Amino acid sequence: MPVDGLMQGFPPERKNRVTLENWRSSPYNKWGLQHVREIMPTSPVPHDFDAVRPLAKGEMIPLDFAYSNDGVTTSLTDMISMTDTDGFLVLRNGRIVVEEYRNGMTPATQHILFSVTKSVTAMMVGILVQRGLLNPDSLIAEYIPEVKASAYGDASVRHLLDMTVGVAFNEDYTATEGLIVKYRQAAGWNPRADADPELHTRSFLASMTERDGNHGDRFRYISPNTDLLGWVIERACGVRYTDFLSEAIWRPMGAASEAYMAIDHTGCPRAAGGLCMTLRDLGRFGLLLSENGSYAGKEIVPSQWIDDIRRNGLREQWLAGDYAEDYTDWSMRYRSKCYVMDAYPSPYMCIGIHGQFLFIDPEHKLVAVQFSSQPDAVSVDKELAFIRACCALGET
Repeated sequence: MPVDGLMQGFPPERKNRVTLENWRSSPYNKWGLQHVREIMPTSPVPHDFDAVRPLAKGEMIPLDFAYSNDGVTTSLTDMISMTDTDGFLVLRNGRIVVEEYRNGMTPATQHILFSVTKSVTAMMVGILVQRGLLNPDSLIAEYIPEVKASAYGDASVRHLLDMTVGVAFNEDYTATEGLIVKYRQAAGWNPRADADPELHTRSFLASMTERDGNHGDRFRYISPNTDLLGWVIERACGVRYTDFLSEAIWRPMGAASEAYMAIDHTGCPRAAGGLCMTLRDLGRFGLLLSENGSYAGKEIVPSQWIDDIRRNGLREQWLAGDYAEDYTDWSMRYRSKCYVMDAYPSPYMCIGIHGQFLFIDPEHKLVAVQFSSQPDAVSVDKELAFIRACCALGET
């Protein structure tokens, strides 16, 4: 179904065209976030046609389900509308109990995850650690000598995982100049200021030489950290990010569709935010994590890695960091690209800009997924509305 006339017509009117320049901006993101493959280069993540995990429907929860959002009674319908939701899925005991699509999205649509991708990247690291191919306590430069002279030169892989690298970078999504703009140009997410073929994601990472603190002191949300982690993964396993993701997670977990990853002009994956997939397949990934990393009797993501995420992460690093004032309903921690709530056992989350969420509550056997096209990259009120809805669903 067409969304607001976007990309309709042959050719579309200029005012309705979604381009590399506007695809993340409202209202163009309502189409752009569902059609990334048509905007930039991508690399496929193949699935196994013969090993798809079935998702049956359970007793459906009505969208008029009421819960408290900061003391005000609201409903799932209200939350879906206020958060510009494109797709919303809730699984309980492995069965679908809520499934809703808006803004032209369908069950077959592959929507970008943005920074939920970071959490997928971290699970790939856990698999490599178990296989003896990667040591999270090793220096990054042991795998990527190209960054030895950069601010990453004396940081460890664990610093990348927990976002505690003391590299200077301002993750301001509204910026029109500075490092973040160059970073997006290098990754191919913004139009290039010039045609310099040597400006790409990996060259940008190696050029980050300024520091703003000690490694390990505080949580600093810096997306290039995860792109560097993707580079570490490729060096450690010796194959492309998307090939390893397909072999290690996507096929064995029973994905029903191919996923795909945004890449730059040299083929470097946007490990920080470029994965695109269907709503149900992100739900299947959430089920895998909720079930301690195993599916069909096979451990896919090491259970020890998941247990480490749920139990560890330093509270003091979080309190000294970027988001200390944002999620004050809960005592938060951050571990291996996941946001962990309260003390163990507790839910944990994977979060992306413009309203992308994976909420995992193993104790209540609940997994919730949200794809959105919110106008603002970050909207804490909308994030809290979704999280509170998930908490209320888990307690019913």
